[in-house]
Parts: sequence; structure tokens; C-alpha cells
Amino acid sequence: MTTKIIGIKKFRQNITNIWKEARNKKIRYIVMYHSMPILEVNPIDEDEAILENLALDIEEAREQIKKGEVYSENEVYRKLGL
Repeated sequence: MTTKIIGIKKFRQNITNIWKEARNKKIRYIVMYHSMPILEVNPIDEDEAILENLALDIEEAREQIKKGEVYSENEVYRKLGL
């Protein structure tokens, strides 16, 4: 993956083109403000997105369990018509 360094002004003016280029050409951008890196624009591949969604689903399920928002085994069988 290629890395490019750009200033915050250029980033603000071209944000749409920058994220599209990052995604299409697999370029990582480091955005600088007064010679200090402040932000990174990195393309996310499909596998990473799937894993991120899975992690969010698992966290949501854990919260539901803590709240008692669960089904018993018998309720699941009934809902599935088994």
C-alpha cells in the first residue's frame, strides 16, 4: 500500500476525491496540520468490514443478554415450528 502525506487544507478541499482514490488505488493518506500528523485515511477491505460488523453484532448480543433480552431453548423451538 502506498502512503501519501497531505496538508489539512488540501484534505478539506478534496475530501471526496481523496477517499475515493484511497479506496480505488489502495492509498493511505496521512493528513498533517502544522507539521503534525492528525489524521489517517485508510481504505478498509471487504474482509475487515465483515469482521467489524461481526464484532458490533457480538457486542449488541452481549448487551441484550445483560438486559435479559433472550429466548429460552423452548421458545426458539416454538418460533421455528420445531
